[in-house]
Amino acid sequence: MKLKINAFVAMVAILALSAFKPVVYNVDVTKSSITWVGKKVAGSHNGTIAIKSGTLNVDGKNVTGGSFVIDMTAIKDADGSDKLEGHLKADDFFGSAKYPTSTFVITKVTGTSANLTVTGNLTIKGITKPLSFPATTTVNADGTVSALAGKITVDRTKYDIRYGSKSFFDSIGDKAIDDNFEIGVKLVAKK
Repeated sequence: MKLKINAFVAMVAILALSAFKPVVYNVDVTKSSITWVGKKVAGSHNGTIAIKSGTLNVDGKNVTGGSFVIDMTAIKDADGSDKLEGHLKADDFFGSAKYPTSTFVITKVTGTSANLTVTGNLTIKGITKPLSFPATTTVNADGTVSALAGKITVDRTKYDIRYGSKSFFDSIGDKAIDDNFEIGVKLVAKK
């Protein structure tokens, strides 16, 4: 009798814990996107980078975690410049032949769905650094989850991307490229 009660208590505990387990949603790469903006003294460039895969962990109506993989071989310039795209993929920028992907892994989410702070680890060129940014999430009526982060500032020098940086080349003058670049992330995920 005691064995049956212990087994029953164990089963109830397992069911209770599994009731609070977040649901994993898979990122729909055809509906998700990353935009980028890089600034320099004489102007700026912008474009897109493809998302290769990802997941979002959802507990009720709250995103609690997840990750996504960025396809660095698919970086595009909005003006269609093959020269710029080639340079961004070169070793002195993202080195996409050696590092074809970058990743972001969420470690913490705080706030409400309309005003979140997402914290995680961004890996570029094999170098991982912590990163936090504001975001919003929505659990949609169609069963999808949307996550938006409009302006994420990344210091490229932390990832050994030194080309055109005044931090490393004092005499670069008006050919300097800002150490920070901005990305915007839109994720749409489904069960």
